[in-house]
Amino acid sequence: MADPIILSIQTATFALCIAFPFGTLLARLMAGKRFKGQTAVETLFLLPIVLPPTVIGFLLIILFGKHSPVGLFIESVFGSSMMFTPWAAAIASTVVAFPLMYQSAKAGFESLDSEIEEAARMDGAGAWKTFYHITLPLSSRALITGGILSFARALGEFGATLMFAGNIPGKTQTVPIAIYVAMESGQTERAWALVIIIIIISFAMLYLSSRLKSR
Repeated sequence: MADPIILSIQTATFALCIAFPFGTLLARLMAGKRFKGQTAVETLFLLPIVLPPTVIGFLLIILFGKHSPVGLFIESVFGSSMMFTPWAAAIASTVVAFPLMYQSAKAGFESLDSEIEEAARMDGAGAWKTFYHITLPLSSRALITGGILSFARALGEFGATLMFAGNIPGKTQTVPIAIYVAMESGQTERAWALVIIIIIISFAMLYLSSRLKSR
């Protein structure tokens, strides 16, 4: 039972490590900005929230499949395809987790009083110094909340992972997939054990997020 749990935590951690910095950076670039095509760009960022997981899995196969330019490049460099590997599970989790990180970070940045940042710049602080010493600390609650929600979402990813990474016990079988397989094979006790574990972890994540928001 440990293998699916460990793999799920690993893929969720990978997703967080990618979604957090990129989501934060893109949110900062987009916050308070107005330009032509902005709505289309932001819709693209948030699309994984509303797309069926099977559609995301299909698109990942098209993008990283053996016959795609990206897939061929990866195979020529690493000697193997990315599909049906733990990396595929990690990428699927990252795609579905990113929008939550971006959305939370952008909301945090837009809630800041711009006069505080302007005052720092007037005192001689550069853009990076202002961002690091002023913007990030003041937005830390929103960023942490976004990270928690992203981790929880990646932990529960099922459809895209099943299509892109498959169901290989000990290799790509995450907790949601293991629950599905256990139910299909009549292993109700195993399914219940995994369900309870994922509920406890998810509850802890959401509880922590709610506590941060209420402070």
